[in-house]
Amino acid sequence: MQIDRQKALRAFADYVEGYDAQDPKVRLKIDHTYRVAGFCQKIARSIELSEEDVDLSWLCGILHDVGRFEQLKNYGTFIDAQSIDHALYGARILFEQGKIRDYLEDQSEDEFLKKVVACHSAYRIPREYDERTTLFSDILRDADKIDILRVNVETPLEEIYNVSTRVLRTEPVTPAVLQAFLEEHTVLRALKRTAVDNVVGHISLVYELVFPASLHMVKEQGYLGRLMDFQSQNPDTEKDFELIRQKMTAYLNRKLGEEGEKR
Repeated sequence: MQIDRQKALRAFADYVEGYDAQDPKVRLKIDHTYRVAGFCQKIARSIELSEEDVDLSWLCGILHDVGRFEQLKNYGTFIDAQSIDHALYGARILFEQGKIRDYLEDQSEDEFLKKVVACHSAYRIPREYDERTTLFSDILRDADKIDILRVNVETPLEEIYNVSTRVLRTEPVTPAVLQAFLEEHTVLRALKRTAVDNVVGHISLVYELVFPASLHMVKEQGYLGRLMDFQSQNPDTEKDFELIRQKMTAYLNRKLGEEGEKR
């Protein structure tokens, strides 16, 4: 299937024109979308997919956060637990409301694209997905996680999590969240109780990265280190983040070392 990138870019630009691009949160998701599409392309090329599949990976990135804009308009937050599952919402907008035709005339990949978009923020990819759908889902999920680290550094955390600086800098890390992190698990939403838990949760996304290129990009960009340098006025939280830095640094060194041995 041939993908017209210019058509897709025009469709996305037309879609977001319906929202206030001067709103920092809207701008955040517009920029995030373009970066994720670019990361999808890099990852796809790193595993030597065909150029047609590279284009398809890129398109998944362009489509993946369509639901975020309506989520923000209707609920005033990007926190799914306080509103809706933005990935499933985006899939409904694209494939039930027919918006996908603005991006792509060919209908042959609709079911595939719907599945990839719908699961991009899920804790796990559904087991019933076939090998191809799982591969492209992994590419998108990696690309999304890579850029989430950047977003959490370049955008005030208070703005992302809808909390005051006082709250963010004084809250504790929930023990269950720290335990999950130290066990090298991505932190479940259900475990999070405080705003700072979200910071830990986003750092923990690195545990889920699938492709070697993704790990290399995370290390080279430096956003992970800056996010782990989170400063708190709570002494217990400061100690917890020291543990978090030690654990994640060791994890990255181990994974990249394993990759080097394979080569």
